[in-house]
Order: sequence, then C-alpha cells, then structure tokens
Amino acid sequence: MTNTEAWDRVAARQGDATEADVVQYGPDLPTEAELRLLGDLAGKRVVDLGCGRGENAVTIARQGAHTIGIDRAGSALASGRRLAEAYEVRVEWHEGDVADLAFLRADSIDLALATGVLAEVEDVDRLLRQVHRVLRAGAPFVFSYDHPMALSVSRENAPPGSLPFGNLEVRQSYFEPGPIRVQRDGEEMTLYPRTVAEIFAALHRAGYRVDTVLEPEPVRSADPGPSVPTAIIWRARKEGV
Repeated sequence: MTNTEAWDRVAARQGDATEADVVQYGPDLPTEAELRLLGDLAGKRVVDLGCGRGENAVTIARQGAHTIGIDRAGSALASGRRLAEAYEVRVEWHEGDVADLAFLRADSIDLALATGVLAEVEDVDRLLRQVHRVLRAGAPFVFSYDHPMALSVSRENAPPGSLPFGNLEVRQSYFEPGPIRVQRDGEEMTLYPRTVAEIFAALHRAGYRVDTVLEPEPVRSADPGPSVPTAIIWRARKEGV
C-alpha cells in the first residue's frame, strides 16, 4: 500500500476543498498571513509540490500567479480542478512524482512551495536538485514538513508521531533514518525522518542558501501539557548569478 493510494482515499472521504483564501503550512500552524514568507506573487511562476486538493495552488493563482500544481494522488487533483473552477482561476495541474520536474524548463520558476510532502520523499537530494534546476537564481524554495522531534516523541500509550493526552515520551531515536509508519487522516503513511542538520546539509549540497528556519509552536488549546514543534518550515534560495 503506497502513500498515493492512502491520499486518494483521504481525498475521497474529505470531498472537495471549499476555501482558498490564505496559504496554509500545515495543521495548527501559522498561515502565510502571519509568516509572510512568499512575498508578492502577482505575475510570478509558482510550482506547488504535493498540492493535494489544491487549496494553496488556487490561493496563489488568485493572487495573480501562474501556478503549477503537482501531486501523485489523482483524486486530490480532481478536487483541485473543481476548486479552481469554483474560484474561476487557472491552475496547471500535473499528476506525477514531485521530484520529476523534467517538464519544466531550467531557470523558469520564481517560487517553489511544498507543504507537508518532504517527509514522504525517500530521495530528498534528488528533489532538491530538481527544484534547484527549475528555480531562477535567487528564487526561494519554501517548504514545511513533519518536525523530526515530533516523529520521535508521543504521549504514553500512543504510537510515535502522535500527540494525544498523557506524558510526553521519547518513543524512537531522533536519529533513526526510517522509514517509519504513522497515521495521517485515518490512513497509514510511510515517512522518512531526517534531522535538521541533514536537511541543512542537503540544501547546501544542492546549491541553496538558507535564510529562514521556523519551528512554530503548535496551536493545541485543548492540550495544556508540554509540547514539541510538530512542523518545521524552511526558506532557502537558489544561489548563483
């Protein structure tokens, strides 16, 4: 069973997305309205990797960008197409691997965005090289994914990667490379945890300059206990002239 199959089932259960007002970085995280990582998008060429049901892609298109959404889950993309039609905006949709960007010209993209998908990519170096190739010099790659610390801890009597009530415990090594299996939206998914240092080194190898790393405090109003960051957000720019 693949993550793509699991996300197809999630999309079928959730139905179509209905809102595309602000770029979201993940559950219980500040939005682009607070973080302001993307800048003015009018007239820009933007690729949304792992676009899912298209909320971010449509939001970006509504801001005047030429938007390209890529995802392997066909059901999710179908939902994205209907969302774009509802908002009367054009998005270029592609069903496929987020690390296969051969259809895009080199130095043709002003912004790459990936929310939540990076932890599902086994060969992250390939993904970073592909994104680097299509970005213009100085253009940013903004991405968020499961924080490796959150994947290492959980409350007692809960599987790794989940944070219900109970005492917070380290359930597996922070340095375990995976893959690991976690629950997402009622489905079992495969993730590939990586330390913060590993991602930083991978970005450097691929030719990026990191200018922002954020570990937002999760919004857990119903959970008064101690917490760890559930996600990490990076902004890295393509170096070169």
